[in-house]
Amino acid sequence: MAKGLDVGTMNILSAQQDGNDTVFVQQRNSFVEIEYSDMAEQMLSRSEVLHIRKDDKVYVVGDDALNFANIFNKETRRPMKHGILSNDEQSAIPMMKLIIEQVVGEPGYPDEKLYFSTPADPIDSDLSTLYHQKTIESFLNDMGYDAEPINEGMSVIYSELADNNFTGLGISFGAGMTNVCLSYYAVPVMKFSVARGGDWVDEQAARATGTPVDKVTSIKEDDFELDFTTDVGGVEGALSIYYENLLDYVIDNIVSEVDDEDVEEGLDVPVVVTGGTSSPDGFEELFRDHLEEANIPFSISSVSHADEPLYSVARGGLVAARSDEDVDTGEAVAEDDNEEEEAEAAAANE
Repeated sequence: MAKGLDVGTMNILSAQQDGNDTVFVQQRNSFVEIEYSDMAEQMLSRSEVLHIRKDDKVYVVGDDALNFANIFNKETRRPMKHGILSNDEQSAIPMMKLIIEQVVGEPGYPDEKLYFSTPADPIDSDLSTLYHQKTIESFLNDMGYDAEPINEGMSVIYSELADNNFTGLGISFGAGMTNVCLSYYAVPVMKFSVARGGDWVDEQAARATGTPVDKVTSIKEDDFELDFTTDVGGVEGALSIYYENLLDYVIDNIVSEVDDEDVEEGLDVPVVVTGGTSSPDGFEELFRDHLEEANIPFSISSVSHADEPLYSVARGGLVAARSDEDVDTGEAVAEDDNEEEEAEAAAANE
């Protein structure tokens, strides 16, 4: 047994193997505050709604938070911002602990391997990811896991590029950040993030149209298509404009970072894009068109979109955890074999 965990700004997902199937557990990484009453808490408990009571407040957490926010006409709150724990949200840590506990569950045995995603430090911001990484690692270790961080972009490569010997460019378009990793035979050659993602698109579209951010997010998640046939004066038109701007921004930074790195001349690699922000229909075609127009200093053999973009990062963490677990098991077996050989040799000498 082993597990992968995608610690995302919008969603937190775990992945584990069950026979030949990979099982995913998901919760929205958000919460909403409502007034406490005995009746309200009883109803929440009966309905198995994930919640925490603190003083005279009740916090509805996870997938139900957005529903309750719409009912009570409130904005959801997020434990994370820009891909890391939010320093503006005092309740971030207890909310994150609750959601992570619900998503990963108890370890199957002591020190079960678990690889969790962590973003690279963004190149366009002075944000540091270290505190976020160490805090999540502490949560998981306290639960009884042997937790290891894995770069989010590298996790995409583990998930999607096994058939290409883990060589290629993996790009994870998340809510808080976009992570990029160029790998050569499972060795990262370049990795970075930018502090723009789906949240940035939503915020810009909301500001441009005077629409609440949660409403923009709901429109984006409900059959929104990047087809550029919608009225540019509406929310969907604004989303299309800022999606296109995000893609140009990410590609420009890839070109800039590759120029600064020692990348082998003549390298020919596939590109795979994933992440919840890449989910709308038309994203792959739009990204391919913009990438073809860019002056990338290496050859691109193909551009593909993950079949299940929301699950890629968690799946990649699972691949890494299972590989690490197999190595540990092999080492243990080798040690047992050596001890057995030494015992047989000693017996023969006697």
